[in-house]
Parts: sequence; C-alpha cells; structure tokens
Amino acid sequence: MAQQQTAPSPAELEFGGPLGTAALLLLLPLTLFHLLLTCHSGPCSLLSLPPELPPLSAFWSSGALLLLLFWLGFQATLYLLPMGQVTEGRMLRDKSHLQYPLNGFRCLGLTALLVGLGLAGGLPLGNLSEMLLPLASAATVTAFFLSLFLYLKSFTVPPSALAPGGNSGNPVYDFFLGRELNPRFGSFDLKYFCELRPGLMGWALINLALLLREAERQRGWPSLAMGLVSAFQFIYVADALWYEEAVLTTIDIIHDGFGFMLAFGDLVWVPFIYSLQAQFLLNHPQALDLPVAGAICLLKGLETIPTATGRHLLVSGWWGLVRHPNYLGDLIMALAWSLPCGVTHLLPYFYFFYFVILLVHREYRDERQCLQKYGLAWREYCRRVPYRIVPYIY
Repeated sequence: MAQQQTAPSPAELEFGGPLGTAALLLLLPLTLFHLLLTCHSGPCSLLSLPPELPPLSAFWSSGALLLLLFWLGFQATLYLLPMGQVTEGRMLRDKSHLQYPLNGFRCLGLTALLVGLGLAGGLPLGNLSEMLLPLASAATVTAFFLSLFLYLKSFTVPPSALAPGGNSGNPVYDFFLGRELNPRFGSFDLKYFCELRPGLMGWALINLALLLREAERQRGWPSLAMGLVSAFQFIYVADALWYEEAVLTTIDIIHDGFGFMLAFGDLVWVPFIYSLQAQFLLNHPQALDLPVAGAICLLKGLETIPTATGRHLLVSGWWGLVRHPNYLGDLIMALAWSLPCGVTHLLPYFYFFYFVILLVHREYRDERQCLQKYGLAWREYCRRVPYRIVPYIY
C-alpha cells in the first residue's frame, strides 16, 4: 500500500503562504521585464523605469515562440539519445528508485558542435540579441502553461508521488510550489530535464549571441570584459553539466515539487536574468585593463570549493569553517561575473544581490531539513560550526 503524504501545516508554508506566492506569480515576470528593458535603456538605472517603453508589439512574435519551442524540442531529443551512463536517484517514499540519464555534458557538446557548424555556414546568431524581449515573453507564457499542465497532472498520481510541501490544498500555493515531486512520461523526467538542460544551455547560447553582436559592432574582436563574462559563465554551465549527477542531491530534486517556481526559474529566469551582465556590456561597453582582468580571474579561481553529497556532516576543511561553503563559493563566483561590468551601474550586480537573498533563504530551508533528518547530530554540528555561509559574519 502506498504511503500517504500528509499536507503541510499552515506554519510550514513557505514564501508567505498563498498570498506570498500569489504576489510572486506577478512580481517575478514584472521583475524580469523591468530588468530586460532597463538593461537596454540609455540610463540603465535599476531603480527607475526606462525613459521610453517599447510598443506592446515588441513583446511578442510568433517567430520567437517557434524558436523557443524548437529549442525545447531539440534539447528534449538530445536528452532521449542513448548515450552516457544511467544512474539511480534516491529512494522514494514507495521504496522505488528513478533512473536518470547522465548525458548532459554530451548534449552540450553536440549543441556546441551544431551551433559551430551553423556559424560556419552563415547562421546569424547575433540576431538573437535583438529577440530577447519576445523570447522572454514566449518563455514566460510557456512556463505558465507548463505549470498549469503539471498542476492538473498531479491529480492523476498516487499520494506517495506528491512533493512534501506542495500539496497544501490551496491551488495558488500548490501551483507555485508544485504538487508532484517527479512528473514523468515514461523515462522522460520533466523536472530533471528542465533543471539543467534548456535554460542553462540557453543562457550560454544567449551569451554567445551577445558576444558575436558586440564583435560585429566593433568590427573585430569582442571586448575583454565581454570575453571574461562569457568565458566565466560558460565554464559554469559546462561544469554543472559535467557533474550533472550532483543535481540529484539538491533540494530541487529531493524535496521541491515541479511547479511554477522551478518551471519559471529554469526556463525563464536562468537564461534571461543570468545573462544580464553580457546584455549590459553589449549596450554599455566597459574598458577593462589586463591587471584588473587578472585580479578578477584570481577571484574566480576561489570557486574550487567542493559540493556537499548530503550523506555526511563534515567538520573539517571548508565544512569545518562554515556550514554551506558551496554557497560562499557561489557568491564569490557571482561577484566575479559582475566585476568586469565596472562599478558605475548597479544593474550588473543584480544577480549577485539576488543570489545573496536566494542562498540565505535556501540555507534556511536546508537548516530546517537537516535538523529534521539528523536531529541531535545536526545541533552538535551547528555548535561546532556556528557560521552559516560567510566566516565570522554570517
């Protein structure tokens, strides 16, 4: 008999409960378009609207929607190719294990090869830089419809397949958090696919398009600042896909259902917000000296902090200094991505400040779950390692 999944109590609801999640359903898309419009405006002021807003027709095109759907279909096809290893996920509540293909890095390689062949054949990839607004609109609409589909689908699965926190009974809250933990069609896992594939590779593709457009404008090579940002972020994407198995230990896969929060985050927020630094540099070029670039590269080198497996409570090395050193590494890395954009505008640093809020909130969720999982052992660990992310500060 399948184990019943109890609904979370009101005190356990996250993001401010139904009212908070309803506000986020509106605020997240508004923030997205505010940042995109601001980044392409002359003043580029994060705290004010652009002096001139584009017409409504600039927000939508059928070509952008078709391009997005092609990209999703292309990446889904690569996902299904029988290449690479297949690994088991963690044991579910019904004692079963799901199978996951570890072919993300190979998919990145095939994508890069095909894009390279397209560029050699005259593919005008730089034109993608002028389509970001309608592409973001198409991705937002796709995320909403996917989330609605996932919400309705969740009522066809047994209670044991529901996420621990996404079955409160409130439709707005559950739509946002996601009711079903691992929505699948056969072996195709929708959440696992979206987590690292179309959005992450789309981010790298957008960066490449912006780099090519800048090179066209300068009639030669892209700027050093654009090159550093694009290289740093491509290394991040490649690293995430090389160590794809690590995502199976994250809170997104283990705990969170697949709803609007992850669908919008994976398909919209990652490619269009994480590329803000490159978007900024295309429209607001920054001079970067070689010594400064070298210093930024040294800062980026601090990212060699290992990631947690979730199976042991380490009290030596980095984990003996702070409880979440991988989050500290993420913040250092985010700062390194922003520094090539200079210090005259706040917008390129939005990602860094957003990441501070995101990781502090995620650390709070991690702490609560670790306390439930490890009990007294976690309390002893917290006593021995009092700092959460930043040594001697937080």
